[in-house]
Amino acid sequence: MTANALAAALRPLAPVAVITGAGVSTRSGIPDYRDHQGAWKRSPPMQIAEFTGSLRGRRRYWARSLVGWRTVAEARPNRAHRALAQLEASGLVGPVITQNVDGLHQAAGSRQVLDLHGRLDRVECLDCSRVIPRQAHQAQLEAANPGWAEAATRVATAPDGDADLADVDYGDFVVPTCQACGGLLKPAVVFFGETVPRPRVDDAFARLAGAGGLLVVGSSLMVWSGYRFVRAAAAAGQPVYVLGLGVTRGDAEASGRLSADCSEGLEALLDAL
Repeated sequence: MTANALAAALRPLAPVAVITGAGVSTRSGIPDYRDHQGAWKRSPPMQIAEFTGSLRGRRRYWARSLVGWRTVAEARPNRAHRALAQLEASGLVGPVITQNVDGLHQAAGSRQVLDLHGRLDRVECLDCSRVIPRQAHQAQLEAANPGWAEAATRVATAPDGDADLADVDYGDFVVPTCQACGGLLKPAVVFFGETVPRPRVDDAFARLAGAGGLLVVGSSLMVWSGYRFVRAAAAAGQPVYVLGLGVTRGDAEASGRLSADCSEGLEALLDAL
């Protein structure tokens, strides 16, 4: 469908809820996980069981994250983020339920954002629940492991701040513990294999229930944590529309789709109002 047709379909449903995925942030320099067919572009990300159950796994994660964090920290909102914020200001868009962990929707001015998978700019202790800024933890990582940050110009980064480091021995990498209790520190994000906290899921469903429809932007919906909202909307009779390139798991439930780059498609939608 065209941007004009999508605008005409969404207008009587306003405000519509929006689910966003990694495709929204690619123009900010944060790559996505999957190609247009939904297949992995890179090695699957670390599972929560490996992170919590293995010092080797934590060493590998934090060593790679130490290097990859810079890309996420320096990322800025792109045209897609800004267009969504303007669509919210126009009244067409209501809640934005994002699967991204980069905080760029808020930086662009969106006010009704739910970070479904958490925020990468925070680090939490799994023992005492203390939360610290990621930048503070980054300073601890760099102080404990001098020289690692210099590798930042030679790596490829993932949406969760992970980085591909080839032929690297992580055995000597020092993983800082919680300064309050000595416990295990983890990024305040939902790892693969981990469940989204129930209160957050309930919040997302409540926001969806208050919307007239659902627009999926830049997500393949391959993970259940996002796809379940498409299923719920369709079951409740709320129209579902998709904006983005490539196939999604929710194509069967969609009433229509605008096949376009996220930035260009959202700007065209804004112009069509």
